Amino acid sequence: MTSGTEITSTDKRSDRTRAAILRAARERFAAQGYERTTIRAVAADADIDPSMVMRYFGNKAQLFDMALAIDLRLPDLTAVAPDELARALVRHFLDRWEGDPADDALLVLLRSAVTNEHAAARMHEIFATQIAPSLASALGPELAARRAGLISSQLLGLGLTRYLLRLPAVTALTRDEIEDGLAPAIKATLESS
Repeated sequence: MTSGTEITSTDKRSDRTRAAILRAARERFAAQGYERTTIRAVAADADIDPSMVMRYFGNKAQLFDMALAIDLRLPDLTAVAPDELARALVRHFLDRWEGDPADDALLVLLRSAVTNEHAAARMHEIFATQIAPSLASALGPELAARRAGLISSQLLGLGLTRYLLRLPAVTALTRDEIEDGLAPAIKATLESS
């Protein structure tokens, strides 16, 4: 019979191993993208046997999904005045992308989604399940469903051009300039019939 102390010790060791694998996977996916990342490379980075990666995550697609479990951390938009909604969304995404450099999972996913169908499907799922419901609280479900895709494309376009492609005309902009320039376009999208 196993004691509670042994189970706790085993659970902690498993948690550390899973965390090491996820950390290595995020770094590898960020550096090489989905296509070029291998289970063997992730295992080597985590200093474990590749069979352990498979044991905890099954395959590369499942590892990718777990390594890039993303919460957009959207604010409660019900308290935002309608005239400020677009600016609040732009500000939130700037905060999200620039706030915590250790949490670049959204950028890793965006980079991978450009060239990989699985990553693109994951990005679609995240935005569909998080943007539309958040907008629905402020706009109502019908209007939010019609607007969420276009708003997502504008925000993802900002992420792609500023943080991945690093277009000089976009990276040179201050946060205020981005808000001033992009918020009216998002506002027009929110208000279009």
